[in-house]
Amino acid sequence: MTTTEFGTERKLETRVRSLLEQHWDDDRGFCVPNPSTYPHLWLWDSCFHAIVWAHLGDTRALKELDAVLEGQLEQGMVPHMLYGAQPSKTWLGPLSKTSSLTQPPMFGHAARVLADRGLRPSDATLARARKGMDWLWEHRRTEDGLIYVVHPWEAGNDHGQRFDDWGAPGRTPDNYSRPARSKWNTDRVRDITFAEDGAGQWSSTFVSCPAAFNAYVSFNMTELATLLGDEEMAERARLISKAMDDHLWDEEEQLWSDLAVVGGGPSVRIPISDGVMGALVTLDRAKAEAALAQLEDPERFGAPYGPANVVRTHPSYDPGTYWRGPAWPPLNYLFWLAQRRWDMKDAASRMARQTLDGANASGWAEYWNPETGEGLGAAPQSWTGLAFAMVNQPSDA
Repeated sequence: MTTTEFGTERKLETRVRSLLEQHWDDDRGFCVPNPSTYPHLWLWDSCFHAIVWAHLGDTRALKELDAVLEGQLEQGMVPHMLYGAQPSKTWLGPLSKTSSLTQPPMFGHAARVLADRGLRPSDATLARARKGMDWLWEHRRTEDGLIYVVHPWEAGNDHGQRFDDWGAPGRTPDNYSRPARSKWNTDRVRDITFAEDGAGQWSSTFVSCPAAFNAYVSFNMTELATLLGDEEMAERARLISKAMDDHLWDEEEQLWSDLAVVGGGPSVRIPISDGVMGALVTLDRAKAEAALAQLEDPERFGAPYGPANVVRTHPSYDPGTYWRGPAWPPLNYLFWLAQRRWDMKDAASRMARQTLDGANASGWAEYWNPETGEGLGAAPQSWTGLAFAMVNQPSDA
């Protein structure tokens, strides 16, 4: 190990390994994001944990990825939660061991990272990952070729401003309440219809094609297709990316916006950093560079401790409130991947530095205030170990 601009790499590796080991549940084979606040498995959290384990050279990366796919339903949906021994009574749906909703399918990218670092998942695991991607393509695609979600929980940023026009509390900063918004989210589960295997398939009140979710699906399909040499999946990924450029690109904001299908309204165009995620998959360099440039623009998302989740000049920007403005380590990691994809090496290096600075300043928190670095949410949170993955990547890779 060497001493770099990020400090002593060995010290950082030791800190991140300790973080994951403190949250590791050996009986269940995965890290809980935070033992007190998040004592269950969440889909994209555990995929990020697997990536961090892989950068640590730890075979628990394979166990973590297997745990993500353990609850896969008969038709192929990968649930967004695998409950512990005592699931909360507020998590609704017809299934007792898993949720009936999904989440960003980061298992495609995770599988490729593991393989690239000498920890190739088993054929059975890769087959399940492929089946999960097939399910999204076959069961969650609109006529326009976009992927839709049936609940804000599926999108990841469930309290974000783009969902305000579905009637959720929070149209303005002064009427936002996290408990009220959480109750609204819980109530929306009763509007969902479920397939025979328990998978959510439609909602009478909420159906959306989020820009970021579409980017995540396309990106993870591409990653898995590359690993498997699967041209059919690669073509599906390209078609989703093209549909995003055709139907979601917002010329005025120079970002990708969401598309309301059932319910919704103008809030789908609120400029949040999710609108940058199309840069992970678009083939249009001009669009990618225009969106990515906003991550460092102080009049847009650029802030001292990493990109704000909402344009800093927008009336709804609240840097201290859940999904209403803070910086998020998993989003920073994905921005960093997009910057590297477009050979923006200096910007990617700055993103890694800001993420590590934010992790340290916040106490390795779930998310933090991008203006001050103040830790927010659960602390420490396992996925914040992604800062090590960003620093640990060779500069020419």
